[in-house]
Amino acid sequence: MLIGHYKHSLDDKKRISIPAKWRSILGKKVIVTSGLDKSLFVYSQKEWQKIAEKLSSLSFTNKDARSFNRFMLSNAFDTDMDSVGRILITDTLKDFANIKKNAVLVGMHSRIEIWSEEEWEKYSNNNNKSADNLAEKLSDIGVL
Repeated sequence: MLIGHYKHSLDDKKRISIPAKWRSILGKKVIVTSGLDKSLFVYSQKEWQKIAEKLSSLSFTNKDARSFNRFMLSNAFDTDMDSVGRILITDTLKDFANIKKNAVLVGMHSRIEIWSEEEWEKYSNNNNKSADNLAEKLSDIGVL
């Protein structure tokens, strides 16, 4: 399970180190794509296969389904994890997530989110302020 968060920096070759405890879960090859809230999503091949199958099962006649498929699939790329656990972040995805140097890797059970440190701090501060309200809403629909 991918949980917790870690701060890392991109190196000069646009690589970022994956925490050691997550490497065996992800495997040697991962898929990186545009995520939500200005983050990137990182999936193991197995998890990506599940996501891609769900996306491809959506009707191509539905405009929202086509748009979301394009958003997720057109920006996705696979990359090998090197011997010290680094993965490449393309310029396109780096720009999408506004990552300059420092980033935060967030474990989200079956995926990793990569955020620019600045965006994560803004998001985290806002989210922490509304956690009680979110918990109440989730409780109302039977999640908590």
